[in-house]
Amino acid sequence: MCGRARCTLRGDDVARACHRTLPATRSLHMDRYRPSYNVSPGFNLPVVRREDASNSEGHVLHCMKWGLVPSFTKKTERPDHYKMFNARSESLNEKASFRRLLPKNRCLVALEGFYEWKKDGSRKQPYYIHFKDGRPLVFAALYDSWQDSEGEILYTFTIITTSSSPALQWLHDRMPVIFCDKESTDAWLSGSTSSFKNLLKPYEESDLVWYPVTPAMGKPSFDGPECIKEIQVKAEGNTLISKFFSRKGSENEETKPEQKIVPSQGFIKSEKQPEEAKKTEVGDSDFKSSQDAMKVPTKRDYEAFSGESKPALANKDVVSPNPAKKREKAKTNAADDKQPNLFSYFGKR
Repeated sequence: MCGRARCTLRGDDVARACHRTLPATRSLHMDRYRPSYNVSPGFNLPVVRREDASNSEGHVLHCMKWGLVPSFTKKTERPDHYKMFNARSESLNEKASFRRLLPKNRCLVALEGFYEWKKDGSRKQPYYIHFKDGRPLVFAALYDSWQDSEGEILYTFTIITTSSSPALQWLHDRMPVIFCDKESTDAWLSGSTSSFKNLLKPYEESDLVWYPVTPAMGKPSFDGPECIKEIQVKAEGNTLISKFFSRKGSENEETKPEQKIVPSQGFIKSEKQPEEAKKTEVGDSDFKSSQDAMKVPTKRDYEAFSGESKPALANKDVVSPNPAKKREKAKTNAADDKQPNLFSYFGKR
């Protein structure tokens, strides 16, 4: 596809690029032409076509509007130049808008370069495509005339496209049909309909180059040499915002205290800085001394202390939790002590 281009050529430069000499070429409506670095459908551009007379060998440098308006369009209808600013070479014989123009309404368009956009997610980056030596590009085109309700005749044209060359497939799947010599331009303007079919093919020479330009030229109102100024395209991962977050993450890791796992204790221990550790040790010693001074014996401590002065119980005095053994123990004690008790009383009876 070709929807934006640069054309700052003079009229004689256009004729010369199409291998035509200006004295032998008549000019028409060239006062409407305004050179621009950012032309789009609806702009007036100079094209080279044959004279209307069928037997004439002359050519016309004719300024027309980019964006075809077929002659059968209703006179009351408003022209839409964005509807047919390109024509696919594969379907020229299939669509009535183009098929009827092939015999006599072929023309040439000379431009210094054109723009194409590379889609990268939600972002689109424009590229400027041109010849390495700076010579104009000559495109194959078709033109038509339409008369509005007021009787004014409007001449319009469309640029023919074909599949992209292998070198440009990464950028877009379509490109304009480019003619690079006089033989091809003569065949397109004056040849038979069967002879030019071999001309509608991708341009695959290495002298066609490109580079990225500012996205601001996406606006038709943006014009001037800044449109073709080469820029540096940053990779997706090198944006300022990604650098900001990556730098922030590295700083956090550097300032974060190192952690060490102590196997014997089973918890994570932080390695503190020497000054911080020293400060902590001093604070801990003061706190411990104050705790020792204020420490009051608890009930558990008192029991532990008083328990040391009590005599330890003999193993024989340990009472078994079994009731049968408990009764036997009681009988033995009763026999030894010779004192009556509840068990001895029931035993006598």
